[in-house]
Amino acid sequence: MARLLQDPSKLHPSEWYTANKMQCASTEFQKSRSECMIAESWRLVDEIEKTTQKTQSDVNKKLEQRQEEIKFWKQELDNKLEQIVHETEILLTFKNRLERALEGCKEPLVIAQKCLLYRQRRVGIDLVHDEVEQELLKEVEVLQGIIALLGRTLEQTNEQIRRNRSAKYDLDMDLKDKFTALTIDDYCASLTNDTPHIIYADNAMKLKGNFVSPEDWLDFSNINVEKADKQRNNSLALKALIDDILSQIANDMRKQCEMVNNAFRNRVKEVKDAKHKLETLLAMVMDETASQEKNIAALKKAIADKEAPVKVAQTRLEARNHRPNVELCYDTVHSSLMSEVQEITKNIQRQDALAQAQTELKGLSRRQLSLEEEIKVKENTLYIDEVLCMQMRESVCINSY
Repeated sequence: MARLLQDPSKLHPSEWYTANKMQCASTEFQKSRSECMIAESWRLVDEIEKTTQKTQSDVNKKLEQRQEEIKFWKQELDNKLEQIVHETEILLTFKNRLERALEGCKEPLVIAQKCLLYRQRRVGIDLVHDEVEQELLKEVEVLQGIIALLGRTLEQTNEQIRRNRSAKYDLDMDLKDKFTALTIDDYCASLTNDTPHIIYADNAMKLKGNFVSPEDWLDFSNINVEKADKQRNNSLALKALIDDILSQIANDMRKQCEMVNNAFRNRVKEVKDAKHKLETLLAMVMDETASQEKNIAALKKAIADKEAPVKVAQTRLEARNHRPNVELCYDTVHSSLMSEVQEITKNIQRQDALAQAQTELKGLSRRQLSLEEEIKVKENTLYIDEVLCMQMRESVCINSY
C-alpha cells in the first residue's frame, strides 16, 4: 500500500547520497587538475622567465661584445686615418719642394742656353768648341735631365697623394658606418624591459638581401686598414726617394755650375793672356814700323842728297868737253869726273834697299792690321764671356729644396 502511495518522480536517498558523493569526488578531481595546471603554469612561467632572462642576457653580452668589436675596429680605423692624413700632409710639403725645385731649374737652364747663344757671336778663330762650350752643353743636358726627373717624380707624388686620399675616403666611409652602427648598438644596449615606447616590429625578423656575413664584415675593414698601411708605406718610401733626388740634383747642379764657371775663368784668363801677347806684338810692330819709316825717310834723303853732286860732276864734264884743240885732254881730272858720275849714278840707281824697306813697311802694316783685328776678336770674346756670360751667371742660385 505504501509502495503504491510513493511518488515515482522522487529519487531514493541512496541516490542522493551517491550523487552528493560523486559531486564531491568530481569537484575534488577538478580542483586537483586545476591545482596541477596552476603549478605547471607557474613552473612554465618561471622556466620561460629564466629562459627569457638568460637569452636576453646572452644577447646583451653579445651586444656588448659587438660594441667592443666595433670600438676596436673604429679605433684601428681612426689610427690609420690619422696616419694617412698625416702622411698625405707631409707628402704635400714634399710636392711643394719638388715644384719649387722644378721652378728653380728653369732660370739656370735659360742662363746656360743664353750663354751658348751669346757665344755664337764670337768671331774668327775664337769661334771654337772650347771647354766652356763643352761644359755649357753638359750643363744644359744635366738640367734638362733633372727637369725631366723632377717632372716624373712630381707625377708619381700626385698619384700617391691621390691613392692616399682614396684610402682616406674608404676609411672615412667605414668609420662613418662604424659610428652609425655603434650608435645603433649603444641604443639597443640601453633598451630594457621597462623602457617606454618599445614596440612590436613584425617585419624585424625578415632578413634583407644586403646582410653580410661576420667574415665579410671583418674582411671589409681589414682590407681598408691594409690599403691604408700599404699607401702609408708607399708614401714613406716615396718621401725617402724625393729626399735623395733633391739632395742629388742640388749636388749635381752645383758641381756642374762650378765646372762651367771654372771653365769660363780659365778661358777668360787664356784670352786675356793671348790678348796681352797680341798687344805686346802690336807695340813691337808699331815700334818697328816707326823705325822702318825713319829708315825709308833716311834712304830717300840720302838719294836726294846725291842729286847735286852728280849735277856738279856732269856739269863739269860738259864744260870740259868744250876745251879747245889739244886741251881736250883725257886727263886725271876728266877720268875722276867720269868715275864720280858713274859712281854717284850707280848709287842713285841702287834703290833695292829702299824698295825692300818699303816692302817691309807694307808687311808691318799688314801685320799691324792683322794684330789689331785679332785684338778686337779677343775683346769681343772677353766681352761675351766675362761681361755677358759670367756676370749673368752670378745670378744663378742653386738651393737645397
